[in-house]
Amino acid sequence: MPEGFETFENRPVSMNNSNNLLQIEEHIYILDDVKKPNVFRNMFPYDEIPMIPFNDRTVPHNMPKDIWITDTTFRDGQQSRAPYTTEQMVHIYDAFHRLGGPNGMIRACEFFLYDKKDRDAVVQCMEKGYEFPEVTSWIRASKEDFKLVKEIGMKETGILVSCSDYHIFLKLKMTRREAMDHYLAVVKDCLEEGISVRCHLEDITRADIYGFVVPFARELMKLQESYGIPVKIRACDTMGYGVNYPGAVIPRSVPGIIYALYTHAGVPHENLEWHGHNDFYKAVSNSTTAWLYGCCGVNASLFGIGERTGNTPLEAMVFEYAQLKGTLNGMDTTVITELAEYYEDVIGYHIPDRTPFVGRNFNVTRAGIHADGLLKNEEIYNIFDTGKFLDRPPVSAVSNTSGTAGIALWLNKSFRLKGDAMISKSDEIVRIMKEEVDRQYEAGRVTVMSDDELRAMAMKIRPSIADGGK
Repeated sequence: MPEGFETFENRPVSMNNSNNLLQIEEHIYILDDVKKPNVFRNMFPYDEIPMIPFNDRTVPHNMPKDIWITDTTFRDGQQSRAPYTTEQMVHIYDAFHRLGGPNGMIRACEFFLYDKKDRDAVVQCMEKGYEFPEVTSWIRASKEDFKLVKEIGMKETGILVSCSDYHIFLKLKMTRREAMDHYLAVVKDCLEEGISVRCHLEDITRADIYGFVVPFARELMKLQESYGIPVKIRACDTMGYGVNYPGAVIPRSVPGIIYALYTHAGVPHENLEWHGHNDFYKAVSNSTTAWLYGCCGVNASLFGIGERTGNTPLEAMVFEYAQLKGTLNGMDTTVITELAEYYEDVIGYHIPDRTPFVGRNFNVTRAGIHADGLLKNEEIYNIFDTGKFLDRPPVSAVSNTSGTAGIALWLNKSFRLKGDAMISKSDEIVRIMKEEVDRQYEAGRVTVMSDDELRAMAMKIRPSIADGGK
């Protein structure tokens, strides 16, 4: 019999409170301290496109009653763009507090601690006194980094614990046993100081789930029990290899990973979190899948800004939550539009025009037949009441069939004119623009007028319109 395994008949029988059936745990998974790295070359040949094999082993849905979002805008989000200023981070943190609402749907924000501006932002955000989002940090698994956590008085910190053999053998130059012992030592140091630990299992979708991840997670749960302090697990799909297809093989299977951590490693729902990347366009679907199969937390970054192709967009998970639960649970989604405008106008970051929920054109219809339908009833061609939830009513594009009413509508929506500043269809600027639009179509134009063209035209006729002036 392999070392570390007991006979099946000696296993205790226990009640599964999820399905009310008696069960026997078939295996206890111990560390497989291999001599050579297992890089799953059959799935990740590198000189070919990665493979998605199936074995048709499926696991049940197991969505927790309470699920939430955590944010990595100031950590992973800062690794792919110019660093935020302290003032910008504090402003965005305030916005997250309003967006998350009274029930703390945005549960935590994580920060770097290596730069003075980041540490200043941490202090100022902590001084706000908000329960949510909780201010947390991120460090490497080193005693030197841990000193920063102690100095600033953090209640929780994330720790980088790379878990694939790509990282353990090829980057860290360690064995699995050496890596595990090193990680556990740093975790113990944190727990000794009364600091909760969030273990970021980097590259989990290329890791040996039952040979390293589950045994390591079981040791972490023992430490949690011993110290009486939460130890969280963040499953990091660092390269975006995760898939949500039923019956896919681990380590690429998101359902399989979450099932293993919850069922075989004994990690509670509230201690489980998913962190996805979008390399294969699966960040949102994988994050939703993690919720469905047992994660309480999904880690996201505002507008998906993050390493390489980016992280799971935070705003996407707000609306994923609403679709799954049938409620926003107190979230103020109009803050999403405020943040988009802040990024464009203050930070100077251009959000791609067709980005869902936040891009300039996300609810603009350009097809003539669509525009006609939208003018008759916006529900025909709008995904939901975007005016109510995002303070952005739908806009129809301008063409030769728009008329003066369509041009006036476009001006009011595009320049966000309200009250006395709103332009009527009899306004002089509308007449001049309609004449120019008609002239172009009479000359043979067949495409819808672009926003950039219309804005330039309006600004030329009336420069003050950009400032809300008539």
